[in-house]
Amino acid sequence: MKKFDIIGDIHGCHEEMTDLLKELGYSHQSGKLYHSDNRVPVFLGDLTDRGPASVKVMEDVADWVLQKEALYCPGNHCNKLYRYLSGRNVMINNGLETTVEELKSLPKDEAERIANKFKTLYEQSPLYLQLDANHLIVAHAGIRPDLIGKKGKVVRTFVLYGDITGEKHADGRPVRRDWAAKYNFDSFVVYGHTPVPKPRWKGDTVNIDTGCIFGGELSALRWPEKTVCSVPSNQPYHKEKFQSFD
Repeated sequence: MKKFDIIGDIHGCHEEMTDLLKELGYSHQSGKLYHSDNRVPVFLGDLTDRGPASVKVMEDVADWVLQKEALYCPGNHCNKLYRYLSGRNVMINNGLETTVEELKSLPKDEAERIANKFKTLYEQSPLYLQLDANHLIVAHAGIRPDLIGKKGKVVRTFVLYGDITGEKHADGRPVRRDWAAKYNFDSFVVYGHTPVPKPRWKGDTVNIDTGCIFGGELSALRWPEKTVCSVPSNQPYHKEKFQSFD
């Protein structure tokens, strides 16, 4: 049985990502990522934006995944960055501006090399991951049980943004239904997207976005152990950015 370490939303927090990988037992050798127990890191999206070192995160993760040392599925910030790098007309806001600024500060050929590597990563990655004979599902913002095994626009919207209603909160955030409390799953679903103070366990799901970019922690779920490993954030704490469900 393969063993996985599913890592929550990094958002450009490269130091914390490095700390967490070390805590999980990974080491770097000759540009490659190793684990003595042959564990596999799994990144569930939102690698970039808002944090201090998005370019380092996107390049490291792209290298590891393309070298088949790690797995990845995209988040909504990854999707928007991909569209920007592909020349689409997107609003450069909600954190994308920090990644764009980093890329623009680089020599043009280096920025193009990193952008092309990230686009390759995105294009080769599934919307969500079905692992361990389908016992484990990793999706950035979650997934409904009836969507597992399917593709298409409805699936893409759900795994990138969650169970959105189309309405907005006063501060501009989309209104989302608490899908994790509504469904029963045959698989175990690991997701992120919505920052929570501590990993939120609900039925056969767990949200491991513990808000590293907002001063919380960067967390990983160890599978099949179903234990959580976390490291503290180096970023300023913003209590208002965390969601409370229960």
